[in-house]
Amino acid sequence: MKHALLCLLLSAAAFAQAPQKGIEVSDLNRSVDPCTDFFEYSNGTWRANNPMPASMVRWSRRWQAGETSKEQLKTILDDVSTRKDWPKGSVEQLISDHYGSCMDEARANKLGATPIQPLLAEVDAAKNTADIQRIMRHFHELAINVPFGLTGSSDNHNPTQVIADIYASGLGLPDRDYYSKPEPRFKEAREKYLVHVANMFKLAGASEADAKAAADTVLDMETKLADASLDNVALRDPKATDHKTSFADLQKQTPHIDWVGYFQSGKLSRADLNLQEPKFLKEVDRQLQEVSLANWKTYLKWHLLRSAVGSLSDPFVEESFNFNSKYLGGAKEMKPRWKRCVESTDALLGEALGRKYTEKYFPPEAKARMQDMVKNLLAALGDTIKGLEWMQPDTKKKALEKLATFNPKIGYPDKWKDYSKVKIGRDSFWNNVVAGRGFNVQDDRATIGKPVDRGRWGMTPPTSNAYYNPLLNEIVFPAGILQPPAFSMQNVDAVNYGAIGVVIGHEISHGFDDQGAQYDAQGRLNNWWTESDLKQFQEKGSCVVKQFDSYFIEPGIHHNGKLVLGESIGDLAGAKIAYLAFKKSLEGKPPAPTIDGFTPDQQFFIAWGQFRGDAIRPETQRLMVQSDPHPIGKYRVIGPLSNLPQFKEAFSCKVGSEMVRPPQDRCEVW
Repeated sequence: MKHALLCLLLSAAAFAQAPQKGIEVSDLNRSVDPCTDFFEYSNGTWRANNPMPASMVRWSRRWQAGETSKEQLKTILDDVSTRKDWPKGSVEQLISDHYGSCMDEARANKLGATPIQPLLAEVDAAKNTADIQRIMRHFHELAINVPFGLTGSSDNHNPTQVIADIYASGLGLPDRDYYSKPEPRFKEAREKYLVHVANMFKLAGASEADAKAAADTVLDMETKLADASLDNVALRDPKATDHKTSFADLQKQTPHIDWVGYFQSGKLSRADLNLQEPKFLKEVDRQLQEVSLANWKTYLKWHLLRSAVGSLSDPFVEESFNFNSKYLGGAKEMKPRWKRCVESTDALLGEALGRKYTEKYFPPEAKARMQDMVKNLLAALGDTIKGLEWMQPDTKKKALEKLATFNPKIGYPDKWKDYSKVKIGRDSFWNNVVAGRGFNVQDDRATIGKPVDRGRWGMTPPTSNAYYNPLLNEIVFPAGILQPPAFSMQNVDAVNYGAIGVVIGHEISHGFDDQGAQYDAQGRLNNWWTESDLKQFQEKGSCVVKQFDSYFIEPGIHHNGKLVLGESIGDLAGAKIAYLAFKKSLEGKPPAPTIDGFTPDQQFFIAWGQFRGDAIRPETQRLMVQSDPHPIGKYRVIGPLSNLPQFKEAFSCKVGSEMVRPPQDRCEVW
């Protein structure tokens, strides 16, 4: 891995002379037929030889690379921390002082819950509902979004403008079904949650009886909020959360919420806004009117404790870990403190830390090569759309218009955020968290009521991930994902196209999945399909739903095809157009090399299997199939590839093989 990371730093000249790298042959489990279980074949030996670290809930070369990025960030932070005389407000001063305050474990343990005592006292002092709402406003300024949240978002109907978007929040369990479903695993989670909430209150000084009563109150209030919220499948439909309204209508719908006070204190524009879940907000309104002052205090204290826990003493951190990471996620031990402090610095000061990261670990030639790949992927999807037999000319024209407006962002922003006025010091970790959160909340709120700034990013540069934004029709690839095994300047094109190329195709395809297809070329939530084409598109999606409904993680628990539909369309179309783009990249060049006995086509597909080769703890798998729109890694490999004739041909798979879906069952959306 260290060698691979060094490879990323080679100059363009060195790259031209360097040996071209193929797939990781040592990762293959050659005892398995690729046509039977391609997931095990492509990465089984790596997983067998690299057991999951106790602090992780997923593990693969990709997840290992993400953790290696944190080691790189630690190197940066350790280096800048050797000096204590950085100019106030400089990138170096901000990130080193925040990191240093976080790393002061002795001070955190000495203070216990003291850092949040002023806020707990503020809650205790509340005398009426008006005070409760004032505290809620204060909490929102600290990114404690209970029981709802508000953020700036492009208007679904006029994406050039940013409006206030109010969303459901304020639940401590993973999603609404955990509060109501009768299955034993959900019932057990509720019982464990009650114990966890009580333990946190006891750590904050409550008696055994008071802590138990507080837990009962929290669960009761949250259950009613959960019952009034949409489930995860419903939330995937943009129309289900599209309720544009005026400020006056918002007041009429929820008359017991002091919106005048909220918007005044937040200096927010009172122009039109969007209300994602009206039913949920009406339940908040009801509880403000009917739930006792004492219960509201308990609820707010709980969410303050939940939100601040990472900044408090070890007993709080350990209690949170035991429930959230260990019980729900399956982790065996906490990540080391340095890693948690790196993550905190990235979360709060991400573009400051990211600036140092990209200077050191993301060379310009890597960005240029990615831009070339993106261009080929967009062209490949364009060719695919033009060749579709099921789509009528009018719809094709609209689809191609949308494709032409895609905006790729690669590596890092063109303009960095200015954190220079954020008050960060070495003496108080919690105060730094408050300052960092406050900056990010205000930075977001300042966009509301203004034209959209297309230069803003939704992820920090060191993030090992990517995203598509349908309102801006943009695909974004932070520098953190542009390293092995996803991408390397050393890799032959077959490997880069099979790994990061499929990710690029996946994000492009989100513009045309069941959600993205509802947005037009201007990013408006607007139907651009003919009736017959839309019907055929939805039927093609139903094939994917049926396929993933059949994937079980254990007896009685299987994927929800409707929940993972968008991501699965993205993987299926992404693999197909990345393959076509790879072929396009070879035009006018010498034939791609066979390496270690593997043809270019085989290398392409193995690269995807090795990039997505996640081992995942059973507890995390249960969480994912319940609430994550992404399928389990195994099925992100075998699911899309089993539909592709090119895969069948690359490995000479016979009809009837596990990795070859019968023609009548084969799914193809794009």
